[in-house]
Amino acid sequence: MEHTWLSLLPFLIVIAMSIWLKDVLPGLVVGLLVGSIIFTSDLLVGAQQSISYMVTTLSDTNNIKIISFLYLFGGLVGMMNIAGGIKGFSEWMGARIKTERGVLGIIWITLPFTFMMPMFRIMMIGPIVKPLIKKMNLPKQKVGMMMDISTESVIVLLPVATAFVGFMVSLVEGGISGLNLGMSAYQVFLLSIMFNFYAIVMLFIGVLLTFWPSFKRTKQSSKKVNPEHIEDEEHEFHRAGIKKELSIVRAQPWNLIIPVFLLLGLSLFLLWEDGTSLGAKTTFEAFSMADATFVMLLAVFITLIITFIFYIVRRQPLNEILYHFYDGGNQMMQAISLLILIWSLTLSAEDLGFSAFISSSLGAFLPAFMTPATIFLIGSIVGYFIGSSWGTWGLFMPLGIALAVSTGASIPLTVGAVFASGAFGALTSPLGDTTITTASILDMELVEYAQYKLKISAIGGVISIVLFLVSAYVLL
Repeated sequence: MEHTWLSLLPFLIVIAMSIWLKDVLPGLVVGLLVGSIIFTSDLLVGAQQSISYMVTTLSDTNNIKIISFLYLFGGLVGMMNIAGGIKGFSEWMGARIKTERGVLGIIWITLPFTFMMPMFRIMMIGPIVKPLIKKMNLPKQKVGMMMDISTESVIVLLPVATAFVGFMVSLVEGGISGLNLGMSAYQVFLLSIMFNFYAIVMLFIGVLLTFWPSFKRTKQSSKKVNPEHIEDEEHEFHRAGIKKELSIVRAQPWNLIIPVFLLLGLSLFLLWEDGTSLGAKTTFEAFSMADATFVMLLAVFITLIITFIFYIVRRQPLNEILYHFYDGGNQMMQAISLLILIWSLTLSAEDLGFSAFISSSLGAFLPAFMTPATIFLIGSIVGYFIGSSWGTWGLFMPLGIALAVSTGASIPLTVGAVFASGAFGALTSPLGDTTITTASILDMELVEYAQYKLKISAIGGVISIVLFLVSAYVLL
């Protein structure tokens, strides 16, 4: 099919319907159907193609790893809930933390132990801060925003031991292959980190929101947060039985502390072991080479088995453990179903020529000093549409490096702009897995939460564009 503006239509439908209905799911279904029908030029065959996209998505091993991780981790959280672990730890922390700054501080303090993978970090700290949010009547959106900033903005800036590093370096290597730069792909990647202005700016904004009281009050008063709206907005009988059951469990903080530290320890050990088995000679290399997604899945699986035995030894009823394992996993089905539809929608858009359309639209006519800023701006818009940092990076890295070579712009600076655009999309888009997971765990309306984040993220985006323009001009 000829690459036209029609490749944008599925994403435009999703964004428009999400804003209109305050729910992203209907838009994803309609967008997928429309994209499939356009591609096949037939109504019935288009519906069949939609199913084919979902089957293809579920056939992808990496996607299955992510889905399995989400469900098993949700099951682990459910087990810790009924065992009194989350209640006990929340009461223990609540007795020591009395302020909003303290809750936000917990989010940052946990960073050294949960930095390996965005989904892993959100799933680890979300259940811990959720009871504190409710107890202190804190604004969910602000706490969720801090969780996402401290996750996406930090992980993309780390040069080792994250789920992103290997993929990011491989993209750079593919983009610079054939160019005589005198630098390895990893060296270019390291240099690009200092030019990921969006992640750096958002990290600075996150610190301000946490530790600058006057700034926080201004931002909060402008939102006019109503404490009544902090409570879960749901039917009075929805999950009433489970909530009553959880409210009377005996608080046992060790039933959370032991599984959490077991999961963290296993994750670090298995990252090292997997990287070493692939030929790494140092811990640094091992963390970079490891298959982080599979390692996290393996770690949570082993933790589940040991935790199950631990709870049985502590005389936790078997039927309660199993019931709440499934209940916890089922709580993640909304996030899982959204991710499946988003992945399927991306396949549909690619078949319509989305990547080629974006590439051909830009051309190679830009002046050198505008190339990184332009790549960041357009990449951020596309990243917002597709909600995937990896997808945005994969789409724009070849384009960005090609434009940098043709215009004479700095390659590390342009590579940094590509990574920054992906970070913008992942942090801001209502289709982003981090946004979906955070909203699901903290019981927030997805679209409203994404709109809240967009207002703050736009500030970081504008500052980043200025920094890219100035840096490109200086480096010429």
